[in-house]
Amino acid sequence: MRKYLLLGTLFLTTLLLASFVAKDSWLYLKPKAGDSITKFLLRYEINDKVSKEKFLDFNELDVNDDLLLDKGYKLPIKIETYNGTSIRSSLGMKNLELAKQIQNYNLRMLSKKVRDTDYRKSNVLWVPWYMMQGLKSINPSPKKETIDVPLFGKKESKVTIDSDELKGCVYYLVSGHGGPDPGAMTNHSGNSLCEDEYAYDVTLRLAKSLMEKGAIVYMIIKDLNDGIRDEKFLKCDKDEICHPNLKIPYNQIKRLRQRATAINILFAKHKKEAKKQRCIVIHVDSRSKNEQIDVFFYHHRYSKTGKNLANKLRNTFEKKYEEHQKGRGYEGAVSYRNLYMLTKTHPATCYIELGNIQHSKDRKRVEIKENRQALASWISVALVNE
Repeated sequence: MRKYLLLGTLFLTTLLLASFVAKDSWLYLKPKAGDSITKFLLRYEINDKVSKEKFLDFNELDVNDDLLLDKGYKLPIKIETYNGTSIRSSLGMKNLELAKQIQNYNLRMLSKKVRDTDYRKSNVLWVPWYMMQGLKSINPSPKKETIDVPLFGKKESKVTIDSDELKGCVYYLVSGHGGPDPGAMTNHSGNSLCEDEYAYDVTLRLAKSLMEKGAIVYMIIKDLNDGIRDEKFLKCDKDEICHPNLKIPYNQIKRLRQRATAINILFAKHKKEAKKQRCIVIHVDSRSKNEQIDVFFYHHRYSKTGKNLANKLRNTFEKKYEEHQKGRGYEGAVSYRNLYMLTKTHPATCYIELGNIQHSKDRKRVEIKENRQALASWISVALVNE
């Protein structure tokens, strides 16, 4: 690679002087925690060989070098001015298909929240170098894999793996209670609400989100006929089973031991090859009808990784609330508890309480399908950034 750098210096200098005189005509960005060079570039849909080599040349890196969190890196994405009329006239080009590709690229970056502004409002276009060079065919984006997961239900069974952000990561997801134990219960508008049903639906949505990012996911508690549901009032039942296909016992200690054992067996199976293994336990609390609470998190007292995981989740929720409900405030806490699922499971574990099922506003957090999806999505974001 160093030899390549020396041989390419004259060409690169000429290219910069001829076409991109200003330093800031290239996009400079900082990586996120845990970013490898490949992961960093994939966030901006840069995956062709020539663009990767250009990135290495730009930043005087070798392919196996680590990225520094406090350092900005030059990406092979050119910054151009949008004239408010069309991409073709802005760039002085005639190729309509290429202009559409550039437009779609900028809109995808916006929808993925990779960039903050719409080019039509900011008048700033991002133009990937490979598009301008006609290099798309060198290493096109691989066809996305789609798998069928019947557990998610007929409407949600198709899972498209969109990225490899969590490739090599293993997650054990446990929705609280289940089987003979519905957990906390309340009544609303003549309907019975059971904790286990709402915790299960959020957990299923989280499982799908993690799988879309390439993770290996185990649902430790499963209901073979429920799937992801959109109803406000989720029907209570007692047919949940424990991984792999075990009837859930009535005795509480036996129930907890059963699911902890299932997790620990799988943990041992994946221990050698897994990049990391985490367990997420999801519950809905029950308190006085007058006590409103925010989502909060428990960890094992002596698990540093578990504590860091809980704090990452908590901080993500705080940022998301500030983003979506500015000025609302957030008081979700992180603390340790001597709970069975925290002390007896081998992977680092976080125990999450979604809210008070007895409180009218907290109930909306789990009753409304969009809120259940948001809870799952925010947990997923935290796990990706852990």
